[in-house]
Amino acid sequence: MNPNEEGHPVSANGAIQDVKPTVEELPATAQLSLLDRYLYVWIFACMVLGVLIGVFVPSIQNILDSAQLVGVSVPVAVGLLVMMYPVLAKVKYETIPSLIASKHFVSYLALSILLNWILAPALMAALAWATLPDLPEYRAGLMLVGTARCIAMVLIWNKLAHGDAEWCAVLVAVNSILQVIFYGPLAYFYVVIVGQGPTLGIDMWLIFRSVLVFLGIPLVAGALTRLALRFSMRRSMTKEKWMATQARWYDDTFIPIIGPFALLGLLYTIVIIFALQGNAIIHNIGPVFRVVVPLLLYFGIVFISTIYICARLKVTFPVALTQSFTAASNNFELALAVAIATYGATSQVALAATIGPLVEVPVLLGLVYVSKACKKYYPVVDEVSDETVDQDSTVESSIEIPHNRRVISMESK
Repeated sequence: MNPNEEGHPVSANGAIQDVKPTVEELPATAQLSLLDRYLYVWIFACMVLGVLIGVFVPSIQNILDSAQLVGVSVPVAVGLLVMMYPVLAKVKYETIPSLIASKHFVSYLALSILLNWILAPALMAALAWATLPDLPEYRAGLMLVGTARCIAMVLIWNKLAHGDAEWCAVLVAVNSILQVIFYGPLAYFYVVIVGQGPTLGIDMWLIFRSVLVFLGIPLVAGALTRLALRFSMRRSMTKEKWMATQARWYDDTFIPIIGPFALLGLLYTIVIIFALQGNAIIHNIGPVFRVVVPLLLYFGIVFISTIYICARLKVTFPVALTQSFTAASNNFELALAVAIATYGATSQVALAATIGPLVEVPVLLGLVYVSKACKKYYPVVDEVSDETVDQDSTVESSIEIPHNRRVISMESK
């Protein structure tokens, strides 16, 4: 089958053949499942459903709070653990050793830590103070969101934008570990000390306990599941067969089975939370909409600024996308868990944290399209020399390969 003059493939009898677009050529929304594609719709629907339940079934709060785990009602705790586990089981922990050995590891990791653990939380705190100076509890909820670095949905955004998958896995794994260590102190610092938020008897041990339960349990469970199942496959196969398959059963069969439970757990949790918050939302609709403003500013500023910083540092475009989406995204599941455990499910702090995913999902989906536009203006970086390549300086045409990486011919130098 050869292409015709217009580039369309033709068969032996001259008929033009239809060629299906690759996954990368599909629109961003078309690459998502039905559940992922309309996640913001489902979230909004679950919020409305939860509010209606809370308004028309006022006894729901006593029913849901009858049993608790770490200060959180058991139905809510189950939802939080369910939505965290599939994502953490998908993280490629085994890729870390090879990437640690790369020459870029220290610089890329240092940049990620600077963006995720210093600049982004500080920016969220500043925006929260600037836009919500008279709403300390809502401000505290935003600060809990700002200090929780994303370890879940960023994998989806990075894939849609064609960022560097391996580095995304590394940064997610590193952030998973760092959150257990740093989230407690950072949350306490920004909420209680900087934010002057309501303490309600809050102490660092309470935050650490919430993090260890709602992040530590699914993190350990996810890592053990991945290692155990892949190891069991290795034991049941010859070395050659295992090397050939690369344990694809786990990634191609097991993960797709458990994957939807992350979003289903999120939607279930939102219904429960908004059922508890129903009356509070109805009576505080103004402050709820005010919470949206700093979130919109935060996502836009962090994403665009990170792209600019990476361009100045001559970071390759795929890695720049990974850094940008990692810095702009937040672990709203963890923030919500800590807000509920610390301040209660019916608090304004928990309500502010719940608004996070409603804003984050459509905004970051929009940033996927923004990233495609940014690619045209991003300087091309030669990965071998790590120097910016002037696209007009090449005498002979270069070969375009995925993720904006180019192989420069020797004659062009």
